[in-house]
Amino acid sequence: MSPVEVPMKLPLCLPPLLLSLSLAAWAGIPPSSPRVLLYGEQHDQPDQQRQVAQAVRELASRQRLAAVVLEMAEQGGSTARLPGTADEASVKEALRWSAAAWPWDTYKDVVMSAVRAEVPVLGGNLPRRDMREAMQNASLDGLLPPAVNDQLRTAIRDGHCGLLPQEHEGGMLRIQLARDQSMARTVVQALQDAAPGRQVLLLSGAQHAARDRGVPLHLQQLGLKAEELHVTMFGEAPSDVLPSDRTLPAAFSPGPDPCEQLRKK
Repeated sequence: MSPVEVPMKLPLCLPPLLLSLSLAAWAGIPPSSPRVLLYGEQHDQPDQQRQVAQAVRELASRQRLAAVVLEMAEQGGSTARLPGTADEASVKEALRWSAAAWPWDTYKDVVMSAVRAEVPVLGGNLPRRDMREAMQNASLDGLLPPAVNDQLRTAIRDGHCGLLPQEHEGGMLRIQLARDQSMARTVVQALQDAAPGRQVLLLSGAQHAARDRGVPLHLQQLGLKAEELHVTMFGEAPSDVLPSDRTLPAAFSPGPDPCEQLRKK
């Protein structure tokens, strides 16, 4: 059964609050108590983006969503000044969307679902112009415990299919840390601007969303408690690989071997 379907035999004798919570669970909506909802996705898997777009619509319809923060747009981009009727061209301009880095068609349903509900969409990623500075920023090396940095280094090596020269690992690690820090700061600012009781949703790659190495650690450094965060992953990966609060099933779409593509480059 799809995670957005409602079971036909849901007990109708439940009290209204429990019935609402049951329906929310079947719709893939996390509990209402966490302040930040992190969704970790694989960028080439359409069913994952589809489910996040559905979550955006559900949360917005329940008046729970304060903002959507994206890894796919740079910090400073925002749709907050746009009306709910804004066209896609205006939205992309407001977010300073880079089609070369992030195919618009992959994420437009997530973005436009928020815009239509008049929920601000905010860029959270480290601006490209700041990446060189981040690579040279030695203070980032001590931002997280050494064991976490080792996990990130391994993920960076694996993500580059073992083709990244070792001397470049340190710079790539610093960029990863700076990107996570940038997204965390954007989320915290969105929370500060939010009405009481509203939640902020962050959509990012799975590594960025993981509890043991990504944005959640930076959010905790900025003052949020672990229980104020809720992390959703997709697929069938064991929870001890990329720790999360839940894993939703998602249809797998096979595609080209990314390592083969990287070798050609």
